Amino acid sequence: MGLLTFSINITLDGCVDHQEGIADDETHAFFTRLMDEGGAMLWGRVTYEMMESYWPAVARGETEAPPAIREWAVKLEAKPKYVVSLTRENFPWTNSHHIGGDLRSSVQKLKDATPEGVLLGSGKLAAELTGWI
Repeated sequence: MGLLTFSINITLDGCVDHQEGIADDETHAFFTRLMDEGGAMLWGRVTYEMMESYWPAVARGETEAPPAIREWAVKLEAKPKYVVSLTRENFPWTNSHHIGGDLRSSVQKLKDATPEGVLLGSGKLAAELTGWI
């Protein structure tokens, strides 16, 4: 069974808004290493949709990006991405999968099936899972 690791960009004053705390090359290199160590990504629908709106285009080279950011995008494209949602079931981005039903048992099954671990990157979802897993 793999670990469930929560990681998110946050400023020293507690801001989690991706438009306010723009990640630099060093931050992207850190998160790329963290992602490399894990077997899958786990997000809520809102985070998935934010990521889906930008990163696939970077991975395909349709959006200009520095090398560290492009490396992140290419690796993210290949990484399995699991999305918890009650309102959406279709996730067309490469290697994306819907998680529905009972949250606790679904995430436990994902952890059991992913010995390399799962990287959780959604604040609201992390709050929902606190104390469960």
